[in-house]
Amino acid sequence: MRLVIITGMSGSGKSTAVDVLEDMGYYCIDNIPPELIIKFTDLCGASGGRIQKAAFVVDVRGGDFFLELNDTIRKLRSMDVDLKIMFLESTDEVIARRYKETRRKHPLDELAGGNLERAISIERELLMAAKAMSDYYIDTSVYSTSEFRSRLYSIFSEENQDHMNIDVRSFGFKYGVFGEGDLVFDVRCLPNPFYIPELKHKTGLDKAVSDYVMKFDEAKILFEKLADLIEYLIPLYEKEGKSQLVIGFGCTGGKHRSVTFAEAMSRRLKENGHKIRLSHRDIDK
Repeated sequence: MRLVIITGMSGSGKSTAVDVLEDMGYYCIDNIPPELIIKFTDLCGASGGRIQKAAFVVDVRGGDFFLELNDTIRKLRSMDVDLKIMFLESTDEVIARRYKETRRKHPLDELAGGNLERAISIERELLMAAKAMSDYYIDTSVYSTSEFRSRLYSIFSEENQDHMNIDVRSFGFKYGVFGEGDLVFDVRCLPNPFYIPELKHKTGLDKAVSDYVMKFDEAKILFEKLADLIEYLIPLYEKEGKSQLVIGFGCTGGKHRSVTFAEAMSRRLKENGHKIRLSHRDIDK
């Protein structure tokens, strides 16, 4: 039986995640006490396996029941189920804006004395252990609703593959750190094509830009060292049962150096037989 537990910050998109999984055939339950997940799983087993895929939202709305989540996860991982934990979050500023736009109360509003910023801070502390146990981590701050839904579809339509999926992305530090990355590499140490007039308005998808970035010895050496490190780490992550590895390359604006490295690394990993998904977060900004 395949189980997905969705948890994370209030206002980070858990309702959207449930909608997507329901569309994909999952039996979904929102705001369930963690201990009941085990009873539900046992019930499904006793019913002859009529439900093969289920998703549960567990978060701080459950009050004291939520504190059972970590123990429940440990118990489920000792059972005959395929369990994945998905953790969603956004920046404090984005969460605060979403609550103000909807005029909803935060679940910890009373505990925080009506102070939204304090409620968000308390929730982050309560969720630290669950975040550390997660298989999938998504920072929804930088996604539109359609982009977020597409991201979820790509994850859960491929989660039953035999090999780990590797997600390679470029990003620009000026638009925020890439919080989703398992491995994040800063390539701002390399010469910047932005200062070359004929390259300024091009991107790393253009041959002229990629040729410029990679013509320097330091870029060639850095690429080979990173490729060697990533190839060494991939089987270690697979051994630990990780089903997805997210690799980020960042430069200042996310258009030139990071795109060049993301494209080159994707080609190298594909040549070595890995399943790759490539995207450029900030290339159009």
